[in-house]
Amino acid sequence: MEKEILAAIMASTSDVDQMSNDRIEALTKGHGMLNIAAICAANSITDDVLKGVQIKLTDENRQYLPIDDVLTKAIESAKFAGADAANAALISAILCYFAGSNAQAGVPAGNRKLGAMARMLAGVDRCGVLAIPTSKANNKISGYAAVKAIYDDIFENKLSRIDGGIIPLGVGGGPLYGHGALGEDVGFPELAKNGAASGTRGMLTAFANVGMPPSPIQAAIFGAAAILEIVHPDSEVGEYYGDIFKANSAYVAGLGAVEAAGLPEKLHIRGTGEEYNTAQLVGDLGVILKDIGGPSVIGMMVFEEMLAAFEESLMIGAGFSGGPLQPPLGHMTADAVLAMKLLIDNQGDMEKSADKITEVKGQFWLEPEIAKIATNTISRKAEQVKRGPVTKALILATDGARTKGVYERAKFTYEKLKEGKELDEIVRMLDDTKLNDVESACSNLLSNMTGKEIKIKVTKYRGCARRKPNEFLKKYCGFDTDADLEISVDGEKVIFEGLSHKVIPDAVLKKNMELLEAIPLGAVPIVELQLSGHSIINITVPAAVAAAMDVMPIDEIGAKVIEGAYISSSIPGGSPRAKEVAKRAKKIMSEL
Repeated sequence: MEKEILAAIMASTSDVDQMSNDRIEALTKGHGMLNIAAICAANSITDDVLKGVQIKLTDENRQYLPIDDVLTKAIESAKFAGADAANAALISAILCYFAGSNAQAGVPAGNRKLGAMARMLAGVDRCGVLAIPTSKANNKISGYAAVKAIYDDIFENKLSRIDGGIIPLGVGGGPLYGHGALGEDVGFPELAKNGAASGTRGMLTAFANVGMPPSPIQAAIFGAAAILEIVHPDSEVGEYYGDIFKANSAYVAGLGAVEAAGLPEKLHIRGTGEEYNTAQLVGDLGVILKDIGGPSVIGMMVFEEMLAAFEESLMIGAGFSGGPLQPPLGHMTADAVLAMKLLIDNQGDMEKSADKITEVKGQFWLEPEIAKIATNTISRKAEQVKRGPVTKALILATDGARTKGVYERAKFTYEKLKEGKELDEIVRMLDDTKLNDVESACSNLLSNMTGKEIKIKVTKYRGCARRKPNEFLKKYCGFDTDADLEISVDGEKVIFEGLSHKVIPDAVLKKNMELLEAIPLGAVPIVELQLSGHSIINITVPAAVAAAMDVMPIDEIGAKVIEGAYISSSIPGGSPRAKEVAKRAKKIMSEL
């Protein structure tokens, strides 16, 4: 038994590419997502900060600041991992901001802005907010919505009481305006606050009208960025908004955007509790975004996933790599922000930082063990591109969960094969356990959120909901999922028959608000199941044990495990990976 289990564990974990059905080798060069590029940039920035490099922007009378070198190395790290120059600039600027840099500093001569510095160091052109896309939530929009809304209000004279046409000669472009009562008390704050609110509302409307759930945080950042292309972005404002050098027009734009988006006043980094003033955050990110150049949709997706590092990520509509669902490995970036901030806060103490990461990963996810394994997988893959303190901390924090998860499945498979169970039956039993765990976790999560006693049972989960049955959809039920659920809310039963192909379209198209409010009770567990291809130890570990025990030919194992993996085989890729792991187990066993 010991040799077979040891061979299975070693085979299952020897090649990180065999841990997932996601195409993580493609991610190492940016094909599809840029989270590995962000992790590599975080490695670079964290290493520099821990060495004592100053990353603050100042208005010193110098050609270069230390942060120029930090940004340059981070940009090169991101590019090495497949990001184009514009995306590398965005990734590096945002990570430097979260690492402790300020978004802007300076006077007219010697004015520095983090986004502009990153753009210039990356060697890309500025494109303007109008051309920057949002991240993708099936569809996507662009900053055009914010720009149009602002200019519509400009033409209707809704943003400012000041008529520039009557400003006297010598006043308009100089310090009598810009550093006086007219500019600082009236002109800049009115334009910033009203314009940011207008742009934010425009984004929220555009999100909804193309069938996307509005993202309040993205809408606010775009709204602030769009008006800061118009209003003087680092002007001082009147004392009403704060002391001199403490509040500027970017902060006031953040206030207008936050209010229009309905965002909370404060946000907190998950795991550290570090508090951010939301208006300041939005204003700062708006300053960065307006100057950054032309990032693509996948660049903006990794940006959004960085914002998922906030505890309030669900509330503000920021990504989903911060839990409670475990996303595909290409989305995972929030962990890199967490690890970077913990390492900086702890002065590089790897053990202390890793312990906190382990704690966080155990609290906010429906399947904590699987979430840790997913983090371990993508961190190990990122290390193939660029090693550093961030990946080291993440791996240290999650190695235990990976070892435990693989060991327990190997032991279970060995015992069941000895009892005479078929391999596909064993895999189905493991997936049944996964289903039960998800049902229980969702029941507890939603009960705590609503204050009601909620019990969730998935009564059907398979493919071919509305399309003609074919072998692909039967085998990979992450596509066209046919799911039924029975849900009890304080003892009252709710039945969802055909969640994806009947219930959801009917509720959305008919605007059935009562049904729309109930759908999340069923959607949360089903989405968690649909995304299961990110970690496939329920497939590969049984395959490895079967090969080590020599219960069937290697060529049959890949197909056999997929027959039972009705959940874990949500997307293609499991069968060849199971076969490869089985070959490795057989080879290792021959040496034992």
